[in-house]
Amino acid sequence: MEASRCLIGAASRRGGASLLLSFLVLAAAAPLPAVAQEGKARPVKGGVYRRPLGHDPKSLDPARISDIYSLSVSQQIFDGLVQYDQTLTVAPALAEFWRASRDGRTWTFTLRRGVKFHHGREVTAEDVVYSLTRILDPRTRSGAADLFVNVKGARDFREGKAKAVAGLAALDRYTVQVTLDEAFAPFVASLAVGHAKIVPKEVVERLGEAFGTQPAGTGPFRFERWERGKEIVLAANADYFGGAPYLSRLVYRVFAGERWESTYDEFRRGNLEDAPVPTRDYRRVVASTGYPYVKRPMISVRFYGLNTRVKPLDDRRVRQALIYAINRGAIVEEAFNGRYVPARGILPPGTQGFNPQLAGYPWDPARARQLLAEAGYPGGRGLPPIAIWSSVKLEALVHELDQIKKALAAVGVETRLNYETNWPTYSRLIAEGKLPFFLYGWYADVPDPDNFLYKLFHSKSPRNLFGYANPTVDSLLAAARSAPDIQRRVELYRRAEQLVLEDAPLIPMMHHTYERLFQPYVRSVEVNGLGDPYIPFRKVWLERAR
Repeated sequence: MEASRCLIGAASRRGGASLLLSFLVLAAAAPLPAVAQEGKARPVKGGVYRRPLGHDPKSLDPARISDIYSLSVSQQIFDGLVQYDQTLTVAPALAEFWRASRDGRTWTFTLRRGVKFHHGREVTAEDVVYSLTRILDPRTRSGAADLFVNVKGARDFREGKAKAVAGLAALDRYTVQVTLDEAFAPFVASLAVGHAKIVPKEVVERLGEAFGTQPAGTGPFRFERWERGKEIVLAANADYFGGAPYLSRLVYRVFAGERWESTYDEFRRGNLEDAPVPTRDYRRVVASTGYPYVKRPMISVRFYGLNTRVKPLDDRRVRQALIYAINRGAIVEEAFNGRYVPARGILPPGTQGFNPQLAGYPWDPARARQLLAEAGYPGGRGLPPIAIWSSVKLEALVHELDQIKKALAAVGVETRLNYETNWPTYSRLIAEGKLPFFLYGWYADVPDPDNFLYKLFHSKSPRNLFGYANPTVDSLLAAARSAPDIQRRVELYRRAEQLVLEDAPLIPMMHHTYERLFQPYVRSVEVNGLGDPYIPFRKVWLERAR
């Protein structure tokens, strides 16, 4: 779910992203729907754009983003040094230029002059140093800290051995230098993630935790108000350095629990400018709708996480048995009309390192029963009921969970279905390791395999939701981060993915596609492989039907 990118930095990573980019180019080869084209009409100023949000965000503080809902909103309020464009190339944002040393360890960024935060102060290099240091500060509890731990001095700072990060320096008012311990292939791309936004020190320190509900950035839209459970309102930033948005306001209406059927009903009544395609009557809606329709592959994976810290899921054989017992391909086809790509592994098609030869786990109930017997639970006897949790209670998801419950019962595993539709609560329960078997979706922050495999499965990653630890996997992922050769990185990531799958801390279900319906008067929408949060709404305008 995202979208934006750059010039000098682009050249350094195009080779590494070649498989990804070729996939996206193929996906976009067909003519774009009218909603994604500029057309010949002159953009119209003004108008309120209303769009649905599946849950209330946990926080709008970019450093503390932990879900797609937070990212979707904060992306419009803040800017980073760089951004991703429609083709997932890194492009300038607050940094106008940058250069790297020959060894790839020292990066120097030159800031645009005259860019102001929403409260009126100019952005300086000191703000950049403060913002990146804050991500690394353990007190911030940022999910992006692992992306920047290879900055020189970051580990000493995080362990309290130093008061500042040695590798972050403001050379003058408009020049920032970042020094790494070692070359890190996706470093500049990491600076485009939703967490790595530049924030004003005095506002953050004055508000503390409340900055997450009263954010101030440099982005094309300013925060105006937030009524929890109802809506978040952003107003156009007329002084935006990239040009004032055409829209006057951007309103996110909250449909807690991702009630997309209700969302679609509101869309058809004209109360929203866009909406996801509903699962109910999906094929009919797609075939017969008169609304502009956009479909793009997404760099994502949806899965059920298995908490390896709790019994009986601490036994690899039990976890493997659960995967073998579920006919995942049939569920995707039946519950979701085949609209998504069934997942055999973790990395989505089109990403660097994706292995088309990966076999994954076939549906094999007999093998599931055998593994349960080997684990000491023949026919499921002695196995305690396993609680399955979801934050979403959509019709298709309920059907999917019912099918999973039946499949597991067929091999002797009793399950209990639980729903917690308050996303911040659900997310906290997972982070605290309290849910044994839970539904989760991962949308790439950075279009790089590191963002899936290291982020989710390295034992020290704060986004390791499974309590998973394998020293061999850790070593492979660490080596892949600094490998200068693309093919070597691919080899290391494929080996790591295979080991993770054998250990079975998750049940891969599907790779999502981005699908959206737009009102006929919506113009100039750009969508890339990171999906919804990265749509540059400053470019969107409304041409009301006459």
